[in-house]
Amino acid sequence: MVKTLNKKSIDRLSGVHPDLVAVVKLAIELSDIDFQVIEGVRSKARQLQLVEAGASKTLNSRHLTGHAVDLCALINDSVRWDWPLYFKIAEAMKQAATQLKISIEWGGDWRTFKDGPHFELSRKVYKA
Repeated sequence: MVKTLNKKSIDRLSGVHPDLVAVVKLAIELSDIDFQVIEGVRSKARQLQLVEAGASKTLNSRHLTGHAVDLCALINDSVRWDWPLYFKIAEAMKQAATQLKISIEWGGDWRTFKDGPHFELSRKVYKA
């Protein structure tokens, strides 16, 4: 059975760059792990809240411009934060991006402040 994004996820992709939307939609079909979109486009106020809470380190987030999404793993319809699940989601996202010839970056690959749920279009290719 082919997995698809739920309505909440589709709604949360509103305003996200079409290339990143395409990657997410293909990745859910390729992924061994079910997932949903937590957040796409963010307001500056929301970004400030996340920085103040320590959940983000920048006010220059790609979420502000629709160039990033956060995904969460779903196991038996429950959100899970276990890191091994995010490596599997990242594998599907990277595979989808490669198939679609779209350059993405995964927050789990960052050297500092690892962010497993975060995926963004490459700043080198996609200017905000």
